[in-house]
Amino acid sequence: MEKKSPAGNDYIVIKAKEDGVNVIGLTRGSDTRFHHSEKLDQGEVMIAQFTEHTSAIKVRGNARIMTCYGELESDAKK
Repeated sequence: MEKKSPAGNDYIVIKAKEDGVNVIGLTRGSDTRFHHSEKLDQGEVMIAQFTEHTSAIKVRGNARIMTCYGELESDAKK
């Protein structure tokens, strides 16, 4: 029998609508910390996953974000 992670292992898709969109992974636990960062250029797509180590994903810049719960757009002003 396959053991499920408490994180659920949900995926999200981030599509950059401009150059320089930052995608930052944040850790779980008593101290939330940055553990991974990527920079996307316009049109690039990243598929990210929540895991037992990743509790949050921060998107900075103009991007389309797609999840199993729906779609939204970030609109950070520079």
